Amino acid sequence: MKKTVPIMSSVQKQVQDTIDRLVETGAERGIQVAAYRDGELVVDAVAGVADPATGRLVTSATPFYNYSIVKGAAATITHILVERRLFGYDAPVVDLWPEFGAHGKQSVTMRHVLNHTAGVPGIPLSTTIEDLCNWDKMCAAIADEELWWEPGTKVGYHAYTFGYIAGEIVRRATGKKISEVLREDVAGPLGVADEIYFGMPESEHHRLARLEDAPMTGPMPEMPPDLPMFKAAPMSAFPNAAMGNRTDVLSADIPAGGKVSARAIARMYAALLTGVDGVRLISPERLREATAVSSSGIDQVFGMPTTWGLGYSIGGLGPAQDSKATFGVGGVGGGFACGDTASGIAFAVTKNRISQDFNTATELSQIVKKALR
Repeated sequence: MKKTVPIMSSVQKQVQDTIDRLVETGAERGIQVAAYRDGELVVDAVAGVADPATGRLVTSATPFYNYSIVKGAAATITHILVERRLFGYDAPVVDLWPEFGAHGKQSVTMRHVLNHTAGVPGIPLSTTIEDLCNWDKMCAAIADEELWWEPGTKVGYHAYTFGYIAGEIVRRATGKKISEVLREDVAGPLGVADEIYFGMPESEHHRLARLEDAPMTGPMPEMPPDLPMFKAAPMSAFPNAAMGNRTDVLSADIPAGGKVSARAIARMYAALLTGVDGVRLISPERLREATAVSSSGIDQVFGMPTTWGLGYSIGGLGPAQDSKATFGVGGVGGGFACGDTASGIAFAVTKNRISQDFNTATELSQIVKKALR
């Protein structure tokens, strides 16, 4: 992959100085930041260590396990396949996956899945981490779930189920695992096949950054035990560093997240926006449809206002979070990746310290936006 970032450019220096400070102060352990504008790599900055046990440093090519960020790649794959007419946004899921229609789910469409209105946000509370790594078992369990609401009438984050449903639709439409389609149709053409994965071959795990949980800065806030989020998945499946360092989890296709470098996921968003080195993943018309507001309201699982396009959250970080031009996905741990249709900027932050906020990503995204405006 050719590198076009002018290393001492103003924005590169600002970002590098900021992440160096974050590592020096102990706020972060290892971090990557990448940004493209109009298809050109303009920020490619790294700081800190990928593995404190060995002192191995973060490089631009180091993959990080990023919870949820790689949902953006799962969504992108579905748009590519819609463009190839393998299925449509308004096609019922049961057209490809008949078993999914159990318990009244026959009317769930691909659009409902992508904009998180399908009404199937939960996995069984008996699910173990080993179960999460078992594709067929998880798909069978989700097919047997009951609706939380009438599809299309409410919105709620499908944290785990989004990845399995999208992935099973991809598998049924193509005959291939979603990890294979990612490699063939996204990562390979973009020259980042060794920097973005769902399931990652164990032989490659030595390249990953090791995750660690950020220290708690105060007492855990009290949360009512009847919150819907506690009914959507067992607490044992809530993302943390230990889970993200497990060999079985790293090897498995769990497309609710994935292993990726900031440079690779930013490159994907750049290839959606304007194309990169002659590769454009979907047409401008498809991008407009995918990034238009498709659902909004109070999230039925987490209780906060939410807005979705087709597979991408709409709105950025910080003061500009009401921007309808920004589309992407952030994840537990504080990583974030997005594209902006107004500015042509694609941006990503990946890091190995699992924090409970987006402070780092927000600060860095504001620096990049301001410098490139």
